[in-house]
Amino acid sequence: MGAVLGWLVLAAVAPGAAHLRAGRRRTGLVLLGCYAAGLLALLAIGLTTDNLLGSLTEDSWLTAIVIGAVVLGLAWFALIVHSFAVLRPGRLPQNGQIVSGVLAGLLAVAVVVPFGWVANFVWTSQKTLNDIFQNPSDDETPAAAPAESPDDPWGGQRRVNILLLGGDADDNRTGVRTDSMNLASIDVQSGNTVLFSLPRNLEDVRFRPGTPMAQRFPNGFSLPPDAGGGSSDLLNSVWEYADGHPELFGGKQHQGAKVLMDTIGYTLGVKVDWYALVNMWGFARLIDAIGGVTINVEKDVVFGKYNEGLVKAGTRKLKGADAMWYARSRTYSDDFTRMRRQRCVLGAILDQADPATVLTRFNQIAVAAKELIRTDIPRRMLKNLVPLALKVKDAKVSSVQFVPPLINTGYPDWEKIRGIADKALRDAAAKRPAVAATASAQAASPGPSQKKPGKKSAKQSGDDPATGLTEGCGGAL
Repeated sequence: MGAVLGWLVLAAVAPGAAHLRAGRRRTGLVLLGCYAAGLLALLAIGLTTDNLLGSLTEDSWLTAIVIGAVVLGLAWFALIVHSFAVLRPGRLPQNGQIVSGVLAGLLAVAVVVPFGWVANFVWTSQKTLNDIFQNPSDDETPAAAPAESPDDPWGGQRRVNILLLGGDADDNRTGVRTDSMNLASIDVQSGNTVLFSLPRNLEDVRFRPGTPMAQRFPNGFSLPPDAGGGSSDLLNSVWEYADGHPELFGGKQHQGAKVLMDTIGYTLGVKVDWYALVNMWGFARLIDAIGGVTINVEKDVVFGKYNEGLVKAGTRKLKGADAMWYARSRTYSDDFTRMRRQRCVLGAILDQADPATVLTRFNQIAVAAKELIRTDIPRRMLKNLVPLALKVKDAKVSSVQFVPPLINTGYPDWEKIRGIADKALRDAAAKRPAVAATASAQAASPGPSQKKPGKKSAKQSGDDPATGLTEGCGGAL
């Protein structure tokens, strides 16, 4: 019985071995030849395919892998069953026949499991990608893509600029307010990335000249106070306002994303390629899907309508809801401290969502991702973004936060903002640390100032505006 089971196990990893042992040389050699040819074909594909990981995001490849995994799984099952039969277990004693038959059946099922796992993993990936990356409607942001060539998939483009937004939409609120706005500017060659963080309460927002919003607000985004005395003319309201006023755009609906992308691009002096909007509370489900994140909470963070919630200080592993409250609470705090905490949560997720975690919790992550992400990135560009993302993982990622004292949110110095952004991008491209903010300010022309009554201009800062993504997050984890 031991010999039968041993040859059966060998046949599972070297198809045809059992047939050779049983004297069926032709069948055994054919099986071994097919197996070797298949391995060589896979090796050739791996060695000769440019951007293999990127290609694995394409529908044709994913469909082929699912079909291949199913066919191979059934073939391996049949192979084990036939190998067991040719080894003639009937010559064994009755007890040996029963035990070997049971173990052979278990082995036949076991060899199918990896193929089934691969098929499920790839099918889930394909469905998730197709759900997230869809072509926008005619009224929404056009999903422009650079002209590709075999040598340069980015069509000569040196940087890719993706606007990362955190929205607060939920069942009890109409419209989308983008309370978290970060522009990731990625060098396509080195992967060096600068993350520009813009405060939600930026006032007097300027729109690109000649656009419908600039014609409606020639002196900056300004609206009468709300009934409760609040402001609806801050940067975080641009998307919501544009969506709510299709008459400004010839009746076109859903112009919020396009307007906000253009506005932030104009503010920073760059062209925004695409956006990705994350439902902030959906983000909590993603954090739960990866098993939580460990964060150094520098001091107690109070939250809740009646201040009933608390994220206690210390190094803690936070579940999704607590992590989001840590990132979003303004109780006994302000917008700028909240921006820093949001950056800390993003950094913790990037650091702790390792490949092993992603693989073991893939289905949960895929379900969470479908529910929380909305983007205009074209499906076909994923094959180029995957290798770029791998570059970013090992590259320099710096952060520039446009908050006081670097700028005054009530009276923004637009030329200074553009100058700092330009300097940070040039420093990232040169792979050297950014210079001090004072030098950045000197690089920007002062420009005319248009103050609101009673507001003071921003004071110059001597601190370096470009910092590490997790700098100031309570120490290294």
